[in-house]
Amino acid sequence: MHLFVFGLGYSAGVLARRLRARGWQVEGTGRGGEIAFDDRAAVLAALARASHVLSSVPPGRDGVDPVLAHYGAAPGTRWIGYLSSTGVYGDCGGAWVDESAGVGHGRRTARSEADLAWQALSARVFRLPGIYGPGRSAFERLRDGTARRLIAPGQVFSRIHVDDIAGGVIAGLGAPAGVYNLADDEPCDQNAVMEEAARLSGMAPPPLVPLAEADLSPMARAFYAENRRIANGKARRVLGWRPQYPSYREGLRACMRPRSATTSPISDSTAPAALSVDQR
Repeated sequence: MHLFVFGLGYSAGVLARRLRARGWQVEGTGRGGEIAFDDRAAVLAALARASHVLSSVPPGRDGVDPVLAHYGAAPGTRWIGYLSSTGVYGDCGGAWVDESAGVGHGRRTARSEADLAWQALSARVFRLPGIYGPGRSAFERLRDGTARRLIAPGQVFSRIHVDDIAGGVIAGLGAPAGVYNLADDEPCDQNAVMEEAARLSGMAPPPLVPLAEADLSPMARAFYAENRRIANGKARRVLGWRPQYPSYREGLRACMRPRSATTSPISDSTAPAALSVDQR
């Protein structure tokens, strides 16, 4: 088995290590890859070798999916996957949302268009909420002083540990094409996560600040304007997937455990901040 990854960064890097441990060959572009994205000859040669292709590259600032724009459908592959975002659902007023819901109503219009385009290629589209894991969690935000607790009544987010993304994609290797939400079982407000991280690390949680008074970037303010709970029932039924970390409590404790060189995540400076800004 041979996987080619467009965008071998934080999340896809964990997947790559798990597959290599199973005897897979993995190549890719990005920080953890060895092939330059714009080296067309090398990319096409790698695609021809691959039995499976995964893209974790979001649309650019121009709204265009660079993988689809430059390479289109992967030639000769049996399996195509795409790491998308639950942001395609837009604001749901805190309601539970599954894969049957409409998309394209929120701030992620370009992501919604890319999501639909990958579906048209018969891809397995994995929609992800806030991603966290070792080196990319509330602990780092507490230590560097960027942690926040905002007073935003009723605001709820979903999240997923990076190991559970890898587990979901692996479960999807033998699954039919379609859309799958990968999220933990316990959506909650961001303050609960920060308070648990502070408790585990013995640090004081940051002070509470009203959302209206917080000095937020336009991107962060738009993030807090949306509210939803992500249902993972389809991934459970169809993929047989279960989150290893069903809530932020188990996930945060796992982030505190030392990880070996074979399991530690690849650093990816282009990825969003952990837990407070999701991949929606």
